[in-house]
Amino acid sequence: MSAFSPVAQRGTTLIEVLIALVVLAIGLLGMALLQVTSVQSNHSAYYRSQVSILASDLADRMRANRTAALTDAYVFDYPTSSSTHSVSGTQAQKDKAEWLNTLAQALPEGTGKVEKSGTLVTISVRWNDNRGRIKPTASTEKTASAEKTDSTDTGVETFVYRTEI
Repeated sequence: MSAFSPVAQRGTTLIEVLIALVVLAIGLLGMALLQVTSVQSNHSAYYRSQVSILASDLADRMRANRTAALTDAYVFDYPTSSSTHSVSGTQAQKDKAEWLNTLAQALPEGTGKVEKSGTLVTISVRWNDNRGRIKPTASTEKTASAEKTDSTDTGVETFVYRTEI
């Protein structure tokens, strides 16, 4: 009788290959989810940078027309988001209409309001940020000149810019 000597295993088995493919697939799915989250964050950050620029634009317009700004010519509440505001009338009315039209064009459901107390002006911009929302969280961040409020129920973001004219 001849005895079979054990042969050393060479190569990989089909089960090992399948396990490696499953591990690789899970890793690739995780990277795809990370990419989706990154795109959403970038989209939201783009809107926030636009809002910051637009709020400072209106503040500059108010400083350029300071006499009218001090007489409450720029004060208004949130109108309906529309890019068809009539650009006519006084310089303050033209500035408000142009600014509201730009908000409606640059932001989804974008609108704004202006409040004034003495020389302190508060410019608020509101827009729908559902597309950029990663997960619903309630937070409020405050800085010296700007405040951001996140409303989790409706997806509406509000950016508040305070300055003196």
